[in-house]
Amino acid sequence: MSIFSDNLRYLRESRNETQQKTADRLGIKRGRYEPYESGKVEPPYEILLKISRHYGISIDLLLTVDLRKYDLDELLTLDDNRIVLPITIDREGENLIEIVPHKARMGYATGYADPEFIESLQTLSLPFLRNGRFRAFPADGDSMPPHRNSSYIVGRYVENLGEVSNGKTYVLVTKNDGIVYKRLNRNNDTSFTAKSDNPLYPPYQVKYSEILEIWEFVCSIETEAFQPDDPGVVTVKEMFLEIKKEIGELKVRQ
Repeated sequence: MSIFSDNLRYLRESRNETQQKTADRLGIKRGRYEPYESGKVEPPYEILLKISRHYGISIDLLLTVDLRKYDLDELLTLDDNRIVLPITIDREGENLIEIVPHKARMGYATGYADPEFIESLQTLSLPFLRNGRFRAFPADGDSMPPHRNSSYIVGRYVENLGEVSNGKTYVLVTKNDGIVYKRLNRNNDTSFTAKSDNPLYPPYQVKYSEILEIWEFVCSIETEAFQPDDPGVVTVKEMFLEIKKEIGELKVRQ
């Protein structure tokens, strides 16, 4: 059995349909439909499309998310079938900030929609963060200045892509790159231009269809003290710009 076959049975039973009735609605014979639900055969694209339209659920969700963990009535009312995030609430009813540890970073893109995964994360609360859904992500690599590897970037969940403002920084969770921290600019109706504040990393296009989650930067948490000889943010930026300038001059000489 697979997530898809489990979803197929769950959706059919939630409508109190027999396999015959579902097959009739899809325009195929029951003998062809049954192997899809039992997981013996994977359906071709045209059948996937029919199933998606029949239940009003995207193919992406059908294939990747265990729908049994969600209230279907609520799920079906969301734009583009975006899943309502499992949010941790404290005793006073305030949102708690889930912390994604470094060790869970690689698995987040597959576990982000799993309530059990989210519930396993440690939490904290910050008195100045209210009225939103917040999550803390570990900074990683040198493409996230001024945030160091010892930092956590706290983001506010963005429910609608239309809320993204040009020039602001966001934590992106994408199908291909996992968790990244970029400055976004709207490229057109189908993609963003994602740019690192480190000039050594070239900007690139991110299609809306590749995005799993977007979190707007609200603050960062540093877990280690800065040392006196640590280069400052301005110094680091100037250093990268100087290196870039020298590389450009070398190319001209050649």
